[in-house]
Amino acid sequence: MLTTVLDTVTIAPGVRRVVLASVDGSALEPFVPGSHVLVRCAIDRYNAYSLTGECRSPTSYSISVRAQGVGSSWLHERRVGDTVDISTPRSTFAPVLSARRHLLVAGGIGVTPILSHAGEHGSASEVLYVHKPGVDAHVRDLRAVCDDVTVVTDREHFVSALRESLRRQPLGTHLYVCGPGGLIDLVHVEAAGAGWPRSRCHHERFASTSAPTRPFELHLSRGLTVHVPSHRTALDALAEAGIIVPNLCRHGVCGRCRTTVLSGPIEHRDLYLTEDERAEGDSMMVCVSRAAGDGVELEL
Repeated sequence: MLTTVLDTVTIAPGVRRVVLASVDGSALEPFVPGSHVLVRCAIDRYNAYSLTGECRSPTSYSISVRAQGVGSSWLHERRVGDTVDISTPRSTFAPVLSARRHLLVAGGIGVTPILSHAGEHGSASEVLYVHKPGVDAHVRDLRAVCDDVTVVTDREHFVSALRESLRRQPLGTHLYVCGPGGLIDLVHVEAAGAGWPRSRCHHERFASTSAPTRPFELHLSRGLTVHVPSHRTALDALAEAGIIVPNLCRHGVCGRCRTTVLSGPIEHRDLYLTEDERAEGDSMMVCVSRAAGDGVELEL
């Protein structure tokens, strides 16, 4: 969908808000809190950005972009009137409709999907936001839509506030956390220690893991074996072998390259599959995920 830039403004050091509207003035598709759009930043490059504005009857889409990488830098250079090609909204981090209350935890630029959750639930939500000193994107926006917002800038105060928030939540509260992997892992550990069932804890990572990689083999159902070096993705290795898997974002976000796994352990590095889907072990995003052992067998 082709959109035009209505506004672009710096909201924190290195972070810009970009407001987009359809070029022909047509209505925009509503979305659920936590949704994102894929932005085409180059001929074959798409980046995912969370939507932060009104979700029920939007007249524009707002995204917040941290200057990091080629795609985000390209968006920072857009000016009012420029056109930007985006997907329709997609959701992998939607609120649970049956939740009695929502505890929303954000780290850094991970505040963006949390903002749309807070805007939807208002007084039925509580926000805990940790960020680097001076890089406080969306603090005012959060406080405008939610009365219970705690903002901290260091680990010690964050852990203390998190433990207190987890302790005092009423039965039926669901926990949502978005941010760096280390923050998400910490929150899950603290929640488990406080007696929260895993089914009431939800997360969205804002970057696929950068953990060290190792080479592995792809055993294809057609009888071919493809070697994946430590520095290459399965998607690229398959392409070099003449096997093209449909793909779009190449960051484990859109789900386009989802491929059926017939056997073998998987190291999931995507941001698309749910925890239940990962546990089933029958599919992987070949743009980012890898074998957890020597190889996997794919239905290709």
